[in-house]
Amino acid sequence: QVQLVESGGGSVQAGGSLRLSCAASGYTLSTASRGWFRQAPGKEREQVACAYGASGTIYLESVKGRFTISQDYAKNTLYLDMNSLKPEDTAMYYCAASRAYWCTGSPGRFDYWGQGTQVTVSS
Repeated sequence: QVQLVESGGGSVQAGGSLRLSCAASGYTLSTASRGWFRQAPGKEREQVACAYGASGTIYLESVKGRFTISQDYAKNTLYLDMNSLKPEDTAMYYCAASRAYWCTGSPGRFDYWGQGTQVTVSS
């Protein structure tokens, strides 16, 4: 049974930082696409960051330079380092993994999902 378990969310003030973790079991996070999505109330789920292959990454334009996706292969864990957080970053953040190689940005193309972790940024 595949499980993705996120942790690290919380409440911070604008300008602060958080590190999200996604521990995978029953599935190896390898070179197929794996990433982070977020969904704010009343909005569609959007891809924040995605990794593909050995070193390919894609970021949502609004988080470029502030967020970094990384992976510990030995721990089978995906990370999202978030710096210079803004109130508009407030959302539920989800870890996801796909059997497809490329990051398409479409939630429907991801096969496995975590339960989500809430990030709240206050001004």
